[in-house]
Amino acid sequence: MSDALPLTLAATSSICPRCNTLHNGRFYGPCEECRVQLKSTMGNEARDIEVAEYVPKMNVTPNAVATKDD
Repeated sequence: MSDALPLTLAATSSICPRCNTLHNGRFYGPCEECRVQLKSTMGNEARDIEVAEYVPKMNVTPNAVATKDD
């Protein structure tokens, strides 16, 4: 299907939502200086989180076909 508009990733001028300065970037968002500052103050390393195993509720009854004895 070629009805869609072509995707352009060229740099465009936009205003940084954080410091209100004009900057060039491919996408709307903070400028490079703000990005560096945010990464240094808000950045965090990824970590593994252990989640408890799922245990179904006791009021759930098994399917009659699954428990049928032949």
